[in-house]
Amino acid sequence: MARRKQLNPMQRIPSGEVMEHLADRTTTSSQNGNVRKPIFKWSDGAIAKSKKTNLGSPPAGTGQLVVCVAGIYASFLSWALLQERITKTPYHTHPSIHLVPNPPAEYFRFPIVLNTVQSFFASLVGAIYLLFSNSQKKVSAAGPIPSAAILLPLMLVSITSSLASPFGYASLAHVDYLTFVLAKSCKLLPVMFLHITLFQKRYPMYKYLVVFAVTSGVALFTISHPVSPAKSAKGAQQSSIYGLALLGINLLFDGLTNTVQDHIFTSPERYGKFTGPQMMVAQNIISTWMTISYLLITPQIPPSLLPEMARNSTEELVAALNFLQRHPSVLYDVLGFAACGAIGQVFIFATLERFSSLLLVTVTVTRKMLTMLLSVLWFGKRLTPGQWAGVGLVFAGVGGEGAMERRKKQRDLEAKKEKNR
Repeated sequence: MARRKQLNPMQRIPSGEVMEHLADRTTTSSQNGNVRKPIFKWSDGAIAKSKKTNLGSPPAGTGQLVVCVAGIYASFLSWALLQERITKTPYHTHPSIHLVPNPPAEYFRFPIVLNTVQSFFASLVGAIYLLFSNSQKKVSAAGPIPSAAILLPLMLVSITSSLASPFGYASLAHVDYLTFVLAKSCKLLPVMFLHITLFQKRYPMYKYLVVFAVTSGVALFTISHPVSPAKSAKGAQQSSIYGLALLGINLLFDGLTNTVQDHIFTSPERYGKFTGPQMMVAQNIISTWMTISYLLITPQIPPSLLPEMARNSTEELVAALNFLQRHPSVLYDVLGFAACGAIGQVFIFATLERFSSLLLVTVTVTRKMLTMLLSVLWFGKRLTPGQWAGVGLVFAGVGGEGAMERRKKQRDLEAKKEKNR
């Protein structure tokens, strides 16, 4: 029987084109109508885990990192200033008169209500961010929750992120100032510890050295900063075991939030393709629902059944609404606080999606130090020797990591060229 000539000669397709569109292919049809099975599956080892972040995400570059870091610094600097103004501005109960020239003052101390407004605003901004992201990628509208499997880790992240700050605020009444600032300087340690213990992640040796240098530098800079008399008086008190436990829970919840978020982004084969905008919307919707439920349910529970730190906030929602009715001007600061936090979250989730939780925590840990450094330079003050040593350690750690990353990329590029020869 004569050999039939092939109608279409065999063509070589560049491997880059195959991999570029591999995610969208489920089946492939041949010329005779038969259906062939796909060659690769996303669940197959290296392909499923080849990209650290979401499948289809653009490669992260230095320019994106600079934009994300600048956005986080700018947003949360404004956020911190507004938070301080909200919580430390005295609001007089009635106008001053001749008989009472200095009327009693009250303060806005409703952290759960503030967190609720924050998460509600962030869910709205996240929805706009998600719509914009979908339109830029020219894809169909994606919901905030791509699969049922992702609900459990999302709820865990929402719980830990909502409860971390209340535990931190509560610990301030039971620990000295030095212990508090030192603990806040060590946020990188629980993040790395949880990555290693929970998710069996391993880091190269230089990563451990970078974390040690940054943590030591921030701690040294913070404790070397001149302390106000009020904080010095507070520092004289002794830390209690209860206060240290609250502070430990705060650090644990912060670490869990970041590591679980990182785990979701790096496990597309388990949870499906998930983006930063989707996580921002989903996490804040769940957080809003949880904090509203807390505010509505706690007044119905006998105080004796509540933990000590929650007994003073059983009527927080009613008290906050009454406060806003007496002092409507504070509402503008609350809305500005929520808006700055929501915009800052856009950059936070963009950083998480494109980079890692360890880098994100490095940015947030060094933010306060760099803010203090800029303040010192702006007002012509001088740094103490301890502060200069802290700055040197931080920049040595960050610079060393950058050099190691560039060397690693160069080795990978050379290995790739050698393989293609």
